[in-house]
Amino acid sequence: MTYCVGLDLQEGLVLLSDTRTNAGVDNISTFPKMHVFAEPGERMIALMTAGNLAISQAVVNLLSEGIEEERSGELTTLMQVPSMFRAAQLVGQAVRQVWHVDGGALKAQDISFDVSVLLAGQIVGRNMRLFQIYAAGNFIEATPDTPFLQIGEHKYGKPILDRAVTYETSLYDGVKLALISMDSTLRSNLTVGLPIDLLVYRRDTVEIELQKRIGEDDPYFRFLRETWGQSLRNAHKAIPPPPWHDQPTQTTFDWSV
Repeated sequence: MTYCVGLDLQEGLVLLSDTRTNAGVDNISTFPKMHVFAEPGERMIALMTAGNLAISQAVVNLLSEGIEEERSGELTTLMQVPSMFRAAQLVGQAVRQVWHVDGGALKAQDISFDVSVLLAGQIVGRNMRLFQIYAAGNFIEATPDTPFLQIGEHKYGKPILDRAVTYETSLYDGVKLALISMDSTLRSNLTVGLPIDLLVYRRDTVEIELQKRIGEDDPYFRFLRETWGQSLRNAHKAIPPPPWHDQPTQTTFDWSV
């Protein structure tokens, strides 16, 4: 399994993905889940994938090599689409094409067609956008009301995002929150693992601002993990015990605060 998260903020995009792939407890490998299609000044498009690795790799390869247009017969890649909406449509086409080729064989082996994709970026002169594409090829888009999307093992990293992320969150506060979200997932699910891939994109620049792989030895990530863990321990200790426990309350507390 995997965990990928994308933040669509007023200042730009924060994308983060893990690299662990497992086919059982004794068959664990490292594969990148983030794939970038970029030409500085012209377009910056990034994909993050979750689900069956063979399916997601087939989808990414189709998007690189081209998908045949029904009317013209010409091949279209992510480096050619005129808008992010058309990019999301193309990813959906790629997913459906892989299903058409492999879906029957997977079903015969009792293997589900499991794939999901986060697609984010901007093409010069067009809007920056973030989409989530499902296994059926349909998709949804992040909005200022819901400025983040997740795929894979998302439940462990969602609470901090629900509480802290807004559309107005600054770009590098977004990086911090995405890393905390990832750390929460790493601690609670063995199918998600380091290293992790980070991409930061600032709106309307049409070029990557930061792309980095983060491993166990990264000093900032280690600092963040230790500080966040200690902050949680301090926070729960600072909250008074419930008034209905057996032992008398030592101090009074204004419960209306």
